[in-house]
Amino acid sequence: MAGDCVPYRLRSVAMAVGALLFILGSFDIADARQPLSASLAPMSLAPMLSRVIPTIVSISVRGKSADQQDDTLYLTPGAQSRPSSSGTAVGQTSETTGAGIITDAQHGYILTNNHVIEGATSIKVTIASGETYDAATVGTDGQTDLAVIKIKAVGLAQAVLGDSSSLKVGDYVVAIGTPYGLGKSATFGIVSALDRSGLGLSSQEGFIQTDASLNPGNSGGALVDLEGKVVGINTAILGPSGANIGIGFAVPMNTASVIMRELVAHGEIRRGQLGVQVQDSSADFAKALGVDATTGALINEVLPQSPGEKAGLIAGDIVAAIDGVSISGAAQLSARISALPPETVVKLTVLRRSGKAEITARLGTASAADATSGSVDYVDGVGLLDQIILQTLDSTSDAFGKVQGAVISSISDSSPAGAAGLQPGDVIISVHQTNATTPQMVVDLSKAATDVLLLGIFRDDHKTFVVVKR
Repeated sequence: MAGDCVPYRLRSVAMAVGALLFILGSFDIADARQPLSASLAPMSLAPMLSRVIPTIVSISVRGKSADQQDDTLYLTPGAQSRPSSSGTAVGQTSETTGAGIITDAQHGYILTNNHVIEGATSIKVTIASGETYDAATVGTDGQTDLAVIKIKAVGLAQAVLGDSSSLKVGDYVVAIGTPYGLGKSATFGIVSALDRSGLGLSSQEGFIQTDASLNPGNSGGALVDLEGKVVGINTAILGPSGANIGIGFAVPMNTASVIMRELVAHGEIRRGQLGVQVQDSSADFAKALGVDATTGALINEVLPQSPGEKAGLIAGDIVAAIDGVSISGAAQLSARISALPPETVVKLTVLRRSGKAEITARLGTASAADATSGSVDYVDGVGLLDQIILQTLDSTSDAFGKVQGAVISSISDSSPAGAAGLQPGDVIISVHQTNATTPQMVVDLSKAATDVLLLGIFRDDHKTFVVVKR
């Protein structure tokens, strides 16, 4: 028995020596010259935060009524976005707290969320030193939920703005704000996902998702990388009642920077438009169109005399990138285009059967209802769609940016479509498995059906088929 232990002990010693050599080999010679306590010193975010926290402010808002004020948007799973307030109503007024970022120390400009200051009768800003100032609104933009306010102060610290397009899933980030009124609070996490859309938070989406803890009061605060550069504006959380469960959303800094410059320069947003209707592309679409792509924005209509038509875009083109930055789908294309001012020249990477093309377009001016969707048209249904009225899918619909189709504006319960279970608000997206992107297309494609009509429907964020019959 004793003899058997010798080889085992030798093997153990050899393994221990090997592990020690491996560990020693992983250290740099310069590190070896440092004291052991220094080489084992824990990493800390404190140096970075000491630079960033002075650029973050607390915003106290007094509004007209408790119902009009909120400081953090939150999403209840399966429901639409709703406001959450950390303030307490007093009589007919309410006071809430949010956060903001000093982006221009010389002029006192502060970037925050529109929903933090919306409806405010007074706005007060408290800087890191504890001093409080009255703030004036420079401009707001409900579509991106961003706003710029201004204070008169000297000696302010200014945030360093980063490039959100360089973010990758898994990158470390820190959220800084005023959760539940607790100023100078920082939480740590990672980028959980990018380009999140379809959340119903705003008409311009593409959010950064993070598991850094966000709570009521974090809205308008900074999402920073490990260098302390602001890469996002914390905007919303997903939770059952406004509490953090590790799913938060931030407006990318690249989007926020464009909006901020427009608000400072003009007090409002002048949005560019391309004049096309788009839907998400897919591997099936790419195969049918004869192109090599699995994502992108598929153009299904080019409006007459639009910037897109003048540039040479055609229905069936798949837009894969804007100015060399790839896009994943229709919502991202709309968001990036509308974030640019009119007259901006963009280079579109387009995939078509004849090959890849680089197309240059000069953006036009979007209408308030978003010119990329065209004007709202109403069309009466015929045949199996008799006794219903269809309208253009526009930004007032919850389905806007998610699908392309025709919205049922009204319907008779006694009609064949009503008997099949169709309802007002449903979006008809296909007829007999052929995509239908406008009310007139739905009517034209359904005219030939006399007994049975197969419709693709989008309802409550889900696609389904419905059969309409006599």
